[in-house]
Amino acid sequence: MSSTGGGGSTKGGRGKPKASKSVSRSQKAGLQFPYAERVGAGAPVYLSAVLEYLAAEVLELAGNAARDNKKNRIVPRHIQLAVRNDEELSKLLGSVTIANGGVLPNIHQTLLPKKVGKGKGEIGSASQEF
Repeated sequence: MSSTGGGGSTKGGRGKPKASKSVSRSQKAGLQFPYAERVGAGAPVYLSAVLEYLAAEVLELAGNAARDNKKNRIVPRHIQLAVRNDEELSKLLGSVTIANGGVLPNIHQTLLPKKVGKGKGEIGSASQEF
């Protein structure tokens, strides 16, 4: 069979040597991660849809944080505030460090001044909360 030209198995490969090996898309892209030998046609579409959804979710929350700070541009601080204030995104990115993100504003309850009742004390402690 190989002496007759190989039929449909060697389409477009007339100028190449007979022992040409197929090159996967991951090898062409220079990827290192292992993957399945065969990938369904819908898998990359599904993956891009998931990535688009995650990006849209983070950008929407970060845009809200930017608007709350009266800014028109999203900076890493806004992304940090968006991610850490969302329970599910915070779990997903729990071990991720966002450069120039800072921390959430938080003062532990035991460090706040004690509320001592009766007249003046309540007024003074109320002003401390702002």
